[in-house]
Amino acid sequence: MNIKKAGEQIKNTVRAYLAKDSSGRLLIPQHKQRPIILMGAPGIGKTEIISQVASELGVGLLTYSMTHHTRQSAMGLPIIRTKEFEGESFEATEYTVSEIIAAVYGMMQKSGVRNGILFLDEINCVSETLIPVMLQFLQYKEFGGRKLPEGWVVVTAGNPPEYNSSVREFDTVTWDRLKRIDVEPDLNVWKEFAYQTGVHGAVISYLEIKPQNFYIIQKGASGRSFVTARGWDDMSRVLKVYEKLGIAVDKELVGQYLQDRKTAEDFAVYYELYRKYESDYRVTDILEGTYDDAIVQRAQKSGFDERYALIGLLLDTVNARCGELLAKDADFMLLKQTLSEVQSACAQGGSASALLRENADSLDTRRERLADANNLSRKTDDSLIFRRDKLNEYAAGASDGFESVKELFGRDTADFMKHTQAAKLNLDNLFRFCSCAFGTGQEMLIIITEIAASPNTAKFIGIYGCDEYYRYDKELMFHRHRTTILDELDSLDKQEKQ
Repeated sequence: MNIKKAGEQIKNTVRAYLAKDSSGRLLIPQHKQRPIILMGAPGIGKTEIISQVASELGVGLLTYSMTHHTRQSAMGLPIIRTKEFEGESFEATEYTVSEIIAAVYGMMQKSGVRNGILFLDEINCVSETLIPVMLQFLQYKEFGGRKLPEGWVVVTAGNPPEYNSSVREFDTVTWDRLKRIDVEPDLNVWKEFAYQTGVHGAVISYLEIKPQNFYIIQKGASGRSFVTARGWDDMSRVLKVYEKLGIAVDKELVGQYLQDRKTAEDFAVYYELYRKYESDYRVTDILEGTYDDAIVQRAQKSGFDERYALIGLLLDTVNARCGELLAKDADFMLLKQTLSEVQSACAQGGSASALLRENADSLDTRRERLADANNLSRKTDDSLIFRRDKLNEYAAGASDGFESVKELFGRDTADFMKHTQAAKLNLDNLFRFCSCAFGTGQEMLIIITEIAASPNTAKFIGIYGCDEYYRYDKELMFHRHRTTILDELDSLDKQEKQ
C-alpha cells in the first residue's frame, strides 16, 4: 500500500490500542498489542508518517535507530543483588533500567504526556546478540524485566533485504508477533505531501514530466545509485535556502541529494531553465494581470517542457499563497475563540491586558510541552507563535479595555480579507492567461487537475471560491463526458460491423 494508507492503518491501530473500557482497562491488553512494522524501501517516508500520526493524535513520540543499540543499552547493565527465599540467601542477576525505557519515562516526566509512540527504526538490522532481547520485547513490551509504560504503542520499521546488506531475516515466530504493513512508493500520494509542505515547484513540475525518476534504486558497475522521496524533499529545502541567500545551485549540489548521476544532471539542467523562465515570464505580473502580449505570444510558441515549467511556476506561487492564507484563516479562528473567552472574563471584572498576556504565556508553555514530547511540527509552531505575538500586541494596545482589542482584531481581519481577495484574483488571472496562451487544451486540463489535487488550492477555492476555476472545470468535464460518449458509440459501431 502507499504511505498515506499506511498512515491511516497506523493511526487506527494506535487509537484501538489506547482505547479503554468504562473501568479504565485497555480493551486490548498491552501484551496482546502486536507491534506495527512498516516494511519498505529506504527514503519512502516511514519516519515522516509516524511523526504525522503522533501529531494528529496528540501523543508523544520517541524515536530510536536500533542499529545504534547493543544488548546492554537495550536491556540495561547486569548487577548482582542479594535475594532471600524461604530463609536462604543467594545472589541473583538484575539489570539497571534500559536506556530506551528510561527515555520513555523521562519524556513523560518532562512533557506531561501519558500516551505515546515508541518508534524503533531499522528493527531488522539489530546485532545478533540483541535478537533474543528484541523478540522478548516485541511480545512482552519489556527490556531487562522493566515494562514499557501502559499507553505507549510500539511501532517499528525495516527495509527489505534487497536494499540493506545488514538486514537479518525474521523467522516465523517473530513475524507472528508483528502487525506487518508493506509500503510502496507512490508519486501521487507524495505530491499531496509536497503541496502541503511547500516542496519546491521545480521538483513537482519536473516529476510530472518525468515520473519515472521519482524513485530509483539500482545497482551498476560503479556501485548502487538511488533517488528517494527523502532525497527530493531534502533537496527542495536546500534549494529554497540557497535561493534566499543568493547562492548558485549546480549539478554537484543536486548530486549530493539525487545519487543517480543521470537524474541529477537532468534535474540540474531543468532547474536552471525553471529559474530562467521565472525571470523571463515575470510570474508575478501574470498573476497580477499586468503581463503584456509578448509574454502570451512566447508561451504560445513554447515547447512542452517550457510550457510545463511555466505552469509549474504559476501553480507553485498560487499554492504557496493559498497555503499561507489557509493557515492564517485557522489562526484567526482560534484567536477569535480566545478573544471571546477574554471578553466574557472582562465582563466579570477581569483586566483585558492581563488576561491576554496570560493566554499568550499559556501558548509558550504549550510550545515547550509539545517540543518536550517531540510533537511540535513546524506548522503548529508557526501557529502558536503567530497567536502568541498577536495576543501580546493586543495586550499592549488594550488602553481602553476590550473595545480597543476589538478594534485591533477588526483591523487585522479586514487586512486578512484583502489578501484573500488578492489571492482569488491571482487564481482568476492564472486561468485567464492560460486561456489566452493555450486555450482549453491539455495545459488547461493539467492546471485544473493539479489545483484539485493540491490540498491548499482545493480547500482555498472551496472556502473563498474562484469563478474561473468553476467555469473551466465545468467546460472540461462536459468535454470529457462528450468524448466518453463518442468513444462508447464508436465501440458499439465497431461491434455491430463485426
